[in-house]
Amino acid sequence: MMFFFRDLAKRIAEIEMELTRARSQGYLRNKLRSNVSSSGHRFLSVIGIYTGFGNRLNRIRIRNSWLPKGDALKKLEEKGIIVGFVIGRSANRGDSLDRNIDDENRQTKDFLILESHEEAQEELPKKAKFFFSSAVETWDADFYVKIADNIDVNLDKLVALLESHRGKSSSYMGCMKSGDVISEEGQQWYEPEWWKFGDDKFYFRHVADPLIILSKNLAEYININSASLQTYAHEDISVGSWMIGLDATYIDEKRLCCSNSGQDRICSIV
Repeated sequence: MMFFFRDLAKRIAEIEMELTRARSQGYLRNKLRSNVSSSGHRFLSVIGIYTGFGNRLNRIRIRNSWLPKGDALKKLEEKGIIVGFVIGRSANRGDSLDRNIDDENRQTKDFLILESHEEAQEELPKKAKFFFSSAVETWDADFYVKIADNIDVNLDKLVALLESHRGKSSSYMGCMKSGDVISEEGQQWYEPEWWKFGDDKFYFRHVADPLIILSKNLAEYININSASLQTYAHEDISVGSWMIGLDATYIDEKRLCCSNSGQDRICSIV
């Protein structure tokens, strides 16, 4: 009987993993580009700009600054760069929030819509699973990049940075940090799972938000194991926890560190 339950539990875990991979293939409603570049080589990078329903002004600012539009966006794809705003769906599917995004996307054609993800602030750590899983299922690229929509970057220099690391596997790149775990409920950055970080309550080394870069094999790991990966209160901590047990190469890239400037964070890539 013991062996029966052990085998049953194993099979259930396998089925959950299979379902996760199957769902991931339908996460992106709009496959804006094909799986191979016009040159026949795989893409350099898929860059997802995280956005929310109430962040339209941020999207307009980015389109008017560093994100190419129209034909320029298509030319960027031809150079091996996929870039778009990443957003999930409303808890009330098909409501005005969803319709507004669909209307905006019909005009701009620059969204990567995660159909199976419920867009909410508290769901951001899970959004990482959906984004990296769906991106690696949809596009064959060397790197998968998450960027927040409240920062500005120099896209040319970011691409040059990625080019300089091309061919390196297991790259986990960004502005590395660690710090205190906030265990007092009600405080900013509170971590409900604080007790898991030991008596010293100190976070492990990880790439800090708002810009996270993973090489293909690390994104594939998230895709394959997403059903069993633990999420914490913060997305960057969650991604960092997934990297700990892997033979990942930590690349502390100070050019990707951000400084506060009013309400926006400005990334200076030099």
